[in-house]
Formats: sequence, C-alpha cells, structure tokens
Amino acid sequence: MKNQVKMRIVVSDPPAAVAMMVQDGKDKLLAAAKASATQLVFEFSVNVDLSSGSPNFLGKFAQGPKDARFVYVNSGTYAGEHHSCWGRRAKLSLMSITREQVEQAIKENSVIETSFPGVGRDGGPTCASVKGLEWRVAKK
Repeated sequence: MKNQVKMRIVVSDPPAAVAMMVQDGKDKLLAAAKASATQLVFEFSVNVDLSSGSPNFLGKFAQGPKDARFVYVNSGTYAGEHHSCWGRRAKLSLMSITREQVEQAIKENSVIETSFPGVGRDGGPTCASVKGLEWRVAKK
C-alpha cells in the first residue's frame, strides 16, 4: 500500500550568505519554496509504503537504508555554492514519523513538517544528524 505524502522542512534563522538546499536523489538539489532572512521553507513529496508495521519512505528525497531513512539539507558547496567556505549536510531522520501521522496526513490532505535551527554550535550551518527533531502533521 504505497501513498504519496507531502513534507515540509523549516530552517529557522539560516546562516547569512550560505546557500541551503534539500538533496534530491544523488546529485540534484531542491531550492526553498519560501525564503527570508529568518526562515527557509522546503516542500516536497515522498512515497510511503505502509504494507508493514512501520512506514517505509521511498523516492528521491528519502536517503539511506530502509531501516534508517533520512533527508539531507545541504549547505555551502553541497548546495551548489562552489566558492563557499562551507560544505555541510544536515541529516534529518524520518524514522520517528509514525504510521498514524502518515495516515492522518493522507486523510486530511496535510503535510508532515519539522523545523530545526540553521546555525550550529560552531556558528556555521547545522550539520550531521540533527538531534531532537519532532515531526508533526500540519496544515498546507
């Protein structure tokens, strides 16, 4: 039972003058649907297989093995900014998204959304596995 689910990632307070984009497959990039000095909003869809107990996220935005899927938010050189001094990727795990959330998002024609700060502890773009991510069902 495969379904398409809309996703939204909000990057709050992104680093100034550093590009950030969602990785689309192996070598494509998705620009923010909305961008301001205080927020970047990325919107895309993933396919979800609900035939087993846990959701299995599929498609070009879902990276990694079946039991550890995630989405990359790339920055600097990884986001196509060739002359940047930054080259980082923030890894956003999809594994805490529940079957119930997926079913609710489908039923209500909503999105599954999360947010994270764009700047890490070292003052550069957030990178590595983002801790404390909370995914929620939200209105479009």
